[in-house]
Amino acid sequence: MKAWTGLDDLVVMKAAPPNRAGMSPADIEHHLYEGAVMLAYTMHLLRSELARTVTIHPDGEHGKQFDFRAWLAKHGFSMTANKGMTSYGGTYRDVEGHTIVIHPTPGLGDVVADLGGQTISAECKGGIINTRHAGQVSRLYRGLCEAVGLLMATPTDGRQVAVVPCTEVTSRLATRLASRCALAGIEIALVTSRGEVAQVAPPSR
Repeated sequence: MKAWTGLDDLVVMKAAPPNRAGMSPADIEHHLYEGAVMLAYTMHLLRSELARTVTIHPDGEHGKQFDFRAWLAKHGFSMTANKGMTSYGGTYRDVEGHTIVIHPTPGLGDVVADLGGQTISAECKGGIINTRHAGQVSRLYRGLCEAVGLLMATPTDGRQVAVVPCTEVTSRLATRLASRCALAGIEIALVTSRGEVAQVAPPSR
């Protein structure tokens, strides 16, 4: 198993539009798109949870925002079979035998894997991680709420995880939600700009 070195190419940097000028350092926004969050969590499952196969279910917008195929190739995953009508849908494998299946079909869980007979299903959200713009900060907040809500609407016997970018607002909200989410069988995970994944544990009593 490869040693964890972090992932330095998940964030897409873009000049802030005029309506968000002055809200990010040097007016450069750091976008951690939903597709990038999916890939970061997938790599976490392969490297830290010892999954062998992980399936990602992006929609068309995710594919427009983030180049799944090029990113996977850069990280040692070659496409072995194409699936569907997109250029990135298919099966990818690395030299160690890890398999990532990209099946562009929404509504099946953003990231799904089998861990020793137990299914893990994750709902992922992205956002701009270095902005002070109220609308975009609120979008990060809502993203975590939406991910938790989707998981509550689709109960399962396996593990369910809401996965969002790690920012000040999502960290605060995750800490507040952790206990109630745990009662519903839902975990919360935060993804940093370098792809590190941290589980948010409920506060100890």
